[in-house]
Amino acid sequence: MLGHPISHSKSPLLHRAAYAHLGWECRYDAIDVREEEAAAFAASLRAEGGWTGLSVTMPLKAAMVAHMDQIQPLVQALGVLNTVTFAREGGRTVLTGHNTDVAGIVGALRNAGMRDRPRAVVLGSGGTACAAVAALAQVDPAGGVDVCARRFPEAGVNQAGVVAAGAAVGTTVNARPWAEAAAACAGADVVVSTLPPHGADRLAEELAGELAEVQPGAVLLDAAYDPWPSRLASAWAGLGGVVAPGIEMLLYQAVEQVKLFTGEAFSDEPGVINAMCDAVGIARR
Repeated sequence: MLGHPISHSKSPLLHRAAYAHLGWECRYDAIDVREEEAAAFAASLRAEGGWTGLSVTMPLKAAMVAHMDQIQPLVQALGVLNTVTFAREGGRTVLTGHNTDVAGIVGALRNAGMRDRPRAVVLGSGGTACAAVAALAQVDPAGGVDVCARRFPEAGVNQAGVVAAGAAVGTTVNARPWAEAAAACAGADVVVSTLPPHGADRLAEELAGELAEVQPGAVLLDAAYDPWPSRLASAWAGLGGVVAPGIEMLLYQAVEQVKLFTGEAFSDEPGVINAMCDAVGIARR
């Protein structure tokens, strides 16, 4: 598991539980790597044996893409990865970048009861926001997504850019200023917050102060799971909305990573999922 900071991550708990359930021998450690260290770290991987895969979190999701030998189509479209697999080809180590965040977001939203063809809002414009746009495009390709952010990066600057990501996966992104975030959330069936911890605290205050309720059955997925509940999640629940904790997204994307890492050894998906749920103290499926 790579990222910075990394000590709060629950990925080691999830992965270790999965491998123990499968009886698959491995180590899964959290390694603190800063963005400026990405190139050197990637180079070091090729000189070391024994690697099977990496989980990648912020701020490395975009930074690691340039250091892959191969990338899967979803990574190409979004400009971000969260998973790296290793293979030996022609005597050299080949690194391949994947993105399982999209599957994680879809799984978390469906588990929370997301309705079909939802009016969707994404908060933020970074790598996880790109994945959220792609996830919502899978749910309703023709629906379009409103994205509210303080800043919208240009395509090719650190990441593909959330507007370009929408175009790449065949959906329309309506870029809206942050000042419109509360109004956008009020009219949404699904909101995915990709902001860092406490990044939506002020928005939570706005929602609690201005709204009597949100749309019936509206789902909020807050990717920031530590501390929990976030102020945004508490405000949303207080307005009658359904909250999907960020740990749900982490769970479902981790399942896809375990499949990639273990290959033919993967079996008993329900059992793996329940073992992972037990490890982080959430309800079994």
